[in-house]
Amino acid sequence: MKVKGKVKPLRDLVFIKGMEFDIQTTLAGLLIPKDDGKVTGIHPRWGQVWAVGPDQTELKVGEWVLIEHGRWTRTVEVEQEDGSSLEVRMVDNNAIMAVSETLPEGTV
Repeated sequence: MKVKGKVKPLRDLVFIKGMEFDIQTTLAGLLIPKDDGKVTGIHPRWGQVWAVGPDQTELKVGEWVLIEHGRWTRTVEVEQEDGSSLEVRMVDNNAIMAVSETLPEGTV
């Protein structure tokens, strides 16, 4: 789905960007193949907060959150004001397990 124009979450909802589902490289340089849709792909994932609703008091835009496996929506492609596109997802607030100001080292 592609959306044009300004998009903002309602209430306390959280939209994230930057979730990795493709081939990933560890800090040691090991390549981890794409595992989405496989048993090995069942694990929590990090995403960066892109937008928060007006009632969200625990998270800020730019923070990284660790989300339980599968507790996010499908990707929505948002066309930004500069014409570029960005893939965002909504996450289940109850499935956010941790928060960090930066993407923790060694995460894949």
